[in-house]
Amino acid sequence: MLIRLGYEIAIECDQDTPIVSMLDIRTERQGDITRQTEVLTSPEVPTSLYFDIYGNACRRFVAPAGGFRIMYDAIIEDSGLPDEVNALAREVPVQDLPDEALGFLLGSRYCETDHMSNLAWQLFGEIPPGWARVQAIVDYVHNRLSFGYGYARATRTAAQAHEERVGVCRDFAHLAITLCRCMNIPARYVNGYLGDIGVPADPAPMDFSAWIEVFLDGKWYTFDARHNTPRIGRVVVARGRDATDVPLLHSFGPHRLSLFKIWTYEQDSHSASPPFHGIDRTVGIEALA
Repeated sequence: MLIRLGYEIAIECDQDTPIVSMLDIRTERQGDITRQTEVLTSPEVPTSLYFDIYGNACRRFVAPAGGFRIMYDAIIEDSGLPDEVNALAREVPVQDLPDEALGFLLGSRYCETDHMSNLAWQLFGEIPPGWARVQAIVDYVHNRLSFGYGYARATRTAAQAHEERVGVCRDFAHLAITLCRCMNIPARYVNGYLGDIGVPADPAPMDFSAWIEVFLDGKWYTFDARHNTPRIGRVVVARGRDATDVPLLHSFGPHRLSLFKIWTYEQDSHSASPPFHGIDRTVGIEALA
């Protein structure tokens, strides 16, 4: 399966502003890219790439005062398989976890395990450990929160989402991560592309999506508390403890977002399928057309 994906983002800055973007596809999937543009900016500015402690590609540049755009377009090959399900996957005792997983047991900016530990054990302590317990957590979050883009708030934590019972995909992810960590199950935050492939088109506008990965039986498995069903065509952009570690744009100074276009769809069927409702699929980069 071929998936076309990309973005066009425009911001306004009152003065020259240093920015770090985390929009590049993870290194593990770079070999699957069959065609791509460079990361383009308008006006053109030099950019440089470095990798953070989680292996995410971070791009540095300075956005000049006034209007500024950053753009990218690619075609990537995907297996077309849905997220792996392994109902027999077991929890790994804390003492046996690999060193790199231990940090994903701890509380973080949006995942306040100290506030939610008692509740987590009350809700999930009697559920058999392993896949069943994680799925019960994901089911709980999926049913607890109502999704809506109008509910977005950058400062909402997992505990606040639980109390308010609303959120966007990052809130679903933060709450599921927190409850898993409270149960001594390593969980990490993931964002990336997720189109409506193999499912009915979502009438809500497309966006980058957030989901979680949970460490069971020696490997990381994907769970998605917002959709709560295995999905096809995830393309990971970044991983971290929570949304703090993986901002799409981190500006060292104020900026205003004036345009945010995302596209991700199955390339093979695009010409024969209707456009997603509410999604502007106009691609400002024609190098792959």
